[in-house]
Amino acid sequence: MKASLFVSCLVDQFYPEIGESVVKVLRHLDVDLDFPSGQTCCGQPAYNSGFVSRAAPLARRVLDMFSDSEYVVIPSGSCGAMLKVFTPELFRDDPELEERARSMAERTYEFSQFIVNVLGITDVGASFQGKVTYHASCHLLRELGAATESLALIRAVRGVEFVEMDGATACCGFGGTFAVKYPEISGAILEPKLRSIEATGADVLVAADAGCLMHVAGVMSRLGMKTRPMHLAQLLAQEAV
Repeated sequence: MKASLFVSCLVDQFYPEIGESVVKVLRHLDVDLDFPSGQTCCGQPAYNSGFVSRAAPLARRVLDMFSDSEYVVIPSGSCGAMLKVFTPELFRDDPELEERARSMAERTYEFSQFIVNVLGITDVGASFQGKVTYHASCHLLRELGAATESLALIRAVRGVEFVEMDGATACCGFGGTFAVKYPEISGAILEPKLRSIEATGADVLVAADAGCLMHVAGVMSRLGMKTRPMHLAQLLAQEAV
């Protein structure tokens, strides 16, 4: 099976190790994975901020870059939502581009959804010793409907003691540009999430979105919390060889 990796801006610029883990896991699962090197932003920050005219050329570039891909895999619920849900809406007044966007949307999958729903796998052969909790990011859960895939993959990791936190599906307060525009509100939304994480006693907080992890990890670090952040792909890459 062939697939193309759309890596997302945050992974590309701040967390390349997440991208490396995605490649490691998918190639371990015999996916013939390529990485179109000319890829750029999907346009989501501009689109969410109301700058539709600025989002459109970025979204069209993604259509051009991945037009021949059998599957497009994204280690991000938010970027996945942009490609699957919002890009077709963005081009609704252009029938040709809308059709191309809908075609790509049908072939686009968030990382956990691709492994579970396309490959039909929940146990990737990973091993990790420690207590793990999970934060369900908003776009992954609410736009893409991925309520169970990440949990199934986590629970199948050998050695993991999974502890569900209270309010696991509650927003962490990041919301992309929301955290920049309204930092006080964003921080207030995060506070109960931090209490829930700490109450689990988890060694690791797993999420499937780098934006959520960046937001939560920054405050956890400043507070001196012992729990460390980890993207789902990084957990699944543990000894997945």
